[in-house]
Amino acid sequence: MTRHRGLTEQAADAAVDSACRLLRLPTIRSQFSELAEAAARDQMTYRGFLAELLMAECDDRARRRSERRIKAAAFPRDKSLRTFDFDANPNVDPAVVHTLAACDWVKKGLPLCLIGDSGTGKSHLLIALGTEAAMAGFRVRYVLATKLVNELVEAADDKILAKTIARYGRVDLLCIDELGYMELDKRGAELLFQVLTEREEKASVAIASNESFSGWSKTFTDPRLCAAIVDRITFGGNIIETGTDSYRLAQTRARAEDATRTQT
Repeated sequence: MTRHRGLTEQAADAAVDSACRLLRLPTIRSQFSELAEAAARDQMTYRGFLAELLMAECDDRARRRSERRIKAAAFPRDKSLRTFDFDANPNVDPAVVHTLAACDWVKKGLPLCLIGDSGTGKSHLLIALGTEAAMAGFRVRYVLATKLVNELVEAADDKILAKTIARYGRVDLLCIDELGYMELDKRGAELLFQVLTEREEKASVAIASNESFSGWSKTFTDPRLCAAIVDRITFGGNIIETGTDSYRLAQTRARAEDATRTQT
């Protein structure tokens, strides 16, 4: 191996920049000068300096991978557990949610159901837990229930249903939001059932619904199919009931009252 001795600092910086481009080390390339100055100030050993460079590259790669997985999940908006107001919704146990955030249930391929009225935080939790799973290295996909069913119907018409179901089957966690807002015809319900069956005991599905399980018969009009779907997404899984009192509506009313008091 050729050793380049006696390089000036300018030549050394140019060599580092060129090598980082060749080896595809963008973080080391961008942070090398700053880390080198810090190493000199702290009188770090060569090994310590090298470790700092490599750890910076690894950390940044992990961050970029997380960002790509979150983007691939197609969440409609950013939601995190940090911004969820547990005080406003006492029905939701913080300990349970933070346990779920560790993603052991995703690793085991277990389901999760979030049940509650509009404005009670179920979609927030669905997206936030999905984001935690993506950050933990799992492949995640978010989709509205009606959009998923429409996509499956179109795929069946185009004779690519098996391919579409397999695509949804490859993700580690499938987040289905707003189940129960619209009635599904028999064909749509059967196609959704196929997706859930494909994932059963192999990969996780998380569902947010505004209807309790007893009310799912309004969405799935075939009683036997409804029972089978409920069985698929509850067996061995977690159920979180977010309640019936909309804290979103309560916050809106509180802001309106504050504005009124300010004006008077």
